Amino acid sequence: MVLKKVLQLFGLVKKKDSKKKGKTINPLFKAAALHSQANVTASNTLLDPFSSGTGTILSLQKQEHECSSVISSVTRTDSDGHKSFNQFDVVQDFSDHYYANHSPGKTTKDWVKTVQNEWKLLQKDLPESIYIRVYEDRIDLLRAAIVGPAGTPYHDGLFFFDFRFPSEYPCCPPKVHYHSGGLRLNPNLYESGKVCLSLLNTWWGTGCEKWGKSNSTILQVLVSIQGLVLNDKPYFNEPGNKNSANTASGEKNSLAYNQTAFLLSCRTMMYSLRKPPKHFVTLVACHFHERERVILDACSAYMSGKVVGSSSGDDTKYPRDNRCFTDFKKSLGRYTELLKKDLAANSTRVLELRRDS
Repeated sequence: MVLKKVLQLFGLVKKKDSKKKGKTINPLFKAAALHSQANVTASNTLLDPFSSGTGTILSLQKQEHECSSVISSVTRTDSDGHKSFNQFDVVQDFSDHYYANHSPGKTTKDWVKTVQNEWKLLQKDLPESIYIRVYEDRIDLLRAAIVGPAGTPYHDGLFFFDFRFPSEYPCCPPKVHYHSGGLRLNPNLYESGKVCLSLLNTWWGTGCEKWGKSNSTILQVLVSIQGLVLNDKPYFNEPGNKNSANTASGEKNSLAYNQTAFLLSCRTMMYSLRKPPKHFVTLVACHFHERERVILDACSAYMSGKVVGSSSGDDTKYPRDNRCFTDFKKSLGRYTELLKKDLAANSTRVLELRRDS
């Protein structure tokens, strides 16, 4: 009961009869005339799960522009009257955003309208496992938190991405930076923060796989990252590994890759708990408070031999000759102890927040 009240207080309990409420926000664009450079993450090389991405530098002209319109934030209130953590909201401070010092460039009224339409689409159609913050004074910036999907080595994790709408948008895709913490837990997500995805034109693709100015959206990018990048067998995201899918050697390598991906996902959890991004502090605290038991139970099950990412009813074990399992078990045991400490400290913070409230 106490846990339920805490989750309701901080917005992680959604009931079926919850309703959307809105507040009027005037996203007055006050883009400062900043001298900076934008990192364009375009690459045509094979993805190497153990290498970093590189980019080219593009200079942007300084520009000041103002516009105003009415955009509502999605606010949900449960039946007990507790204000939820908004899935979509407009906030002020963008100082820790990766693209904060990048000039928006020369923008137009059509550009502003396009960005506002993106906001409306996100408010309307966001999956429950994705959270968005946009910025009142910098409508060219956006931050997203994506919950790792069940049945994958990324389950129960939180993954953060910073977006920027360039002045050419939507003729070109958004710029995206992944908050990696220096970790490479997926072939498409580099330590440098590069996100390799055909929809972002940072990898090859054809037809609808590539960005299209008339039919591609930020929502499509977010869903693609969650469903296609953070999937159950990320080893095969690497083009050089696709041909080994459904072979004994390929599946064996995939199992080993998932072990590593889960270890790095645990490290990412600790990174988020220790240094949550601005405007997502409450989400991080309550998300991991709610899922603490599930995460630790999964760690215990994996150390006993259960295959990483398998469902709760699936008792599949690693093959007896899986040499990687011994090293994985040892590493996971060490990370589990560290994660326990961070989760315990987080639970204390949540209870303090509840008491103070």
